[in-house]
Amino acid sequence: MTKKPAKPGADRVLRTKVKKKRGLKESSRRWLERHMNDPYVQRSKAEGYRSRAAYKLIEIDDRYKLLKPGMKVIDLGAAPGGWCQVAAARTKSNAEKPHVVGIDYLGMDPVPGAAVLEMDFLDDAAPAKLVEVLGGEPDIVISDMAAPTTGHRRTDHIRTEHLCEVAADFAISVLKPGGHFLSKTFQGGTEHAVLDLLKRNFRSVHHVKPPASRGESVELYLLAKDFKGRDQPDSDS
Repeated sequence: MTKKPAKPGADRVLRTKVKKKRGLKESSRRWLERHMNDPYVQRSKAEGYRSRAAYKLIEIDDRYKLLKPGMKVIDLGAAPGGWCQVAAARTKSNAEKPHVVGIDYLGMDPVPGAAVLEMDFLDDAAPAKLVEVLGGEPDIVISDMAAPTTGHRRTDHIRTEHLCEVAADFAISVLKPGGHFLSKTFQGGTEHAVLDLLKRNFRSVHHVKPPASRGESVELYLLAKDFKGRDQPDSDS
């Protein structure tokens, strides 16, 4: 009988508990405990990925086959580097002539096979700098950007949705025809404008929630495949 592969962390029995401490909120204590016992966190440490988020890209790519050797990739909101690691490995990018470029205003350690810009993607100079360092148009733009949380769910949603829309505008302005765009978004009503934009410019658009995305989280990913090209007439015209 064929044995089914174990889920991440299925063989782990011991569970780490975070003790109650003065000054530590109960919600924070529960978050820490959940994070420390997250099987994807444990797996990322064991396999050398910088964050559990790496598995979100791995699972999406395993399903949709986006990343291929030699492809040029731009990674928006790259810190701490998990998506850059996956993209560099799967496109076989090398340190001498990397074809994966990440950007984040947060500093991060170098990623083998990737060039990383420490600057804010929202800076006016950032788009041109990314294309310059990459050495041409990308085959795919990926974005795991999310706005710093304020604790107000509606505000956080709107701010992250704005980042998704800006990332989509950027992708449409730089992608090669036939290229792809993948971005984090949140479930809710305001993503319709982004969806309309993507449907006009790509041949297929998908909502994706990989297993590594926590079930209780409102995050999901928008995947737009097969960019039509900038010389295509707008369907609204």
